[in-house]
Amino acid sequence: MAVEVVAGIVAGSLALLSDAAHMLTDAAAIGLSLVAARLAARPARGAMTYGLGRAEILSAQANGVTLLVLAAFVAYEGVRRLVSPPDVQGWLVLVVALAGVAVNLAAAWVLGRAERRSLNVEGSFQHVLTDLYAFIGTAIAAVVILATGFDRADAIASLAIAALMVRSGYRLVRASGRVFLEAAPEGLDPNAIGTALAGQPGVVEVHDLHVWEVTSGFPALSAHVLVGRDTDCHAARLTLETLLHDRFELHHTTLQVDHVGGELLQVETRERNTPS
Repeated sequence: MAVEVVAGIVAGSLALLSDAAHMLTDAAAIGLSLVAARLAARPARGAMTYGLGRAEILSAQANGVTLLVLAAFVAYEGVRRLVSPPDVQGWLVLVVALAGVAVNLAAAWVLGRAERRSLNVEGSFQHVLTDLYAFIGTAIAAVVILATGFDRADAIASLAIAALMVRSGYRLVRASGRVFLEAAPEGLDPNAIGTALAGQPGVVEVHDLHVWEVTSGFPALSAHVLVGRDTDCHAARLTLETLLHDRFELHHTTLQVDHVGGELLQVETRERNTPS
């Protein structure tokens, strides 16, 4: 990153400076991801009954927002330089860009081998992958400048980098937002789950069905199930839990199973007369 800043100033390249800013966010994103992963590994205790698993989702959202903000700055400067392009030293830009491609290929390979189901890890991976594409675009722009003298290629490359940042940032913000809003995990259809539960023998009704994601890779479900008067409610619950586990890969489920038409105990409070 430090090399890119110096080379970007000397060469007059916005694409290199954009890459340097993105690499700064990469370092922060990976550091934040490591801290979040350490917090998420702590056991549940006290008021945190689910532990600190959502620290990873906070990290992913912070990474996404950072990418979007940085993309706005890069796009603004890119448009300004597109209108009034400065002189760019193509050879220096090309050498640094090719070095950056090699470094980010290694980083992407390392993160690509990690557990990508974690939105936290995916956020760090998207940062590095975007940086890799940015270096490739910068190298292409340098070749164009050397071959044709078209200095605006540097600004065009920076705008392409901004577009990649927006794409990655939007995906991270959207995915983390779904977790915080407790939307059903992607790939799990609550209607299909409810239909499957209601279609089991002895089940009369399924309501108050909720499917959400506690953190990456940790889906959960709760529902109220009514069964027939002659149905063994305990056996029905075990059958439904097995169905959710085998068909929908839901391992954390809470099912309240009652008999249809059952009367609830009503408790009334009476005022106690106290002596004056």
